[in-house]
Amino acid sequence: MSGPPSFSVVLPTYNERRSLEILEPRLRAAVGGFGGEIVVVDDNSPDGTAALVAELARRGTFVLLERAARLGLASAVLEGIGHAGSEVVAVMDADGSHPPELLPALVSPIRDGRAEFVLASRHLPGARSEGLTGVRRVISRGAQALARPLTPVSDPMSGFFAFDRRILSRATLAPTGYKIALEVLVRCRPRPVLEVPYAFAPRLAGESKLGGDQLRQYLRHLGRLYAFRLFGARRAATTR
Repeated sequence: MSGPPSFSVVLPTYNERRSLEILEPRLRAAVGGFGGEIVVVDDNSPDGTAALVAELARRGTFVLLERAARLGLASAVLEGIGHAGSEVVAVMDADGSHPPELLPALVSPIRDGRAEFVLASRHLPGARSEGLTGVRRVISRGAQALARPLTPVSDPMSGFFAFDRRILSRATLAPTGYKIALEVLVRCRPRPVLEVPYAFAPRLAGESKLGGDQLRQYLRHLGRLYAFRLFGARRAATTR
């Protein structure tokens, strides 16, 4: 690739080798044809995910950022964003639940200056969520309700989004857990925000990493964001 990429996709991974093997042609078609790059941040996966990505990187488009330990999704995404070669950054999961074909629709409004943040939503007309079933559906709806006072978007729990990296200069991010979109929406206040419906698919391989620890982290994260919204606004008012 000559010159910087037109956009960067950050893909945090842990034990995602099998799903990446299946997803790789779709990722290349969605990203490589538009001059983008895929920054894979791997947390020392024991299943050989990093070795696969290193092999893919030899053919271009893919970039491997390998970490020595499992340090968590939030820090992986932030490290990937910092490593990205473009100011236009998208974030998605590597398990196949997020369709790569939607990436051009997410990044185009950012590149054209029509939005600072574009969110892929499971809760707009035309969206589907076959990959969200049973307990996961109940948990998602409950978590969404808890976050509703913080942002007007229809799917604050979405992990599939794109944004202009320059908005991060507006605040210091301090995410706890895995909801990076919510962190950026609340602390950086991007404007305008666009939403795009999509079909949330069942994962291609492996098992969901959602568990009690992730839920506790999410509740702590919400507490921090509510405190930021309340006390941050008060501090701003006293310094005027």
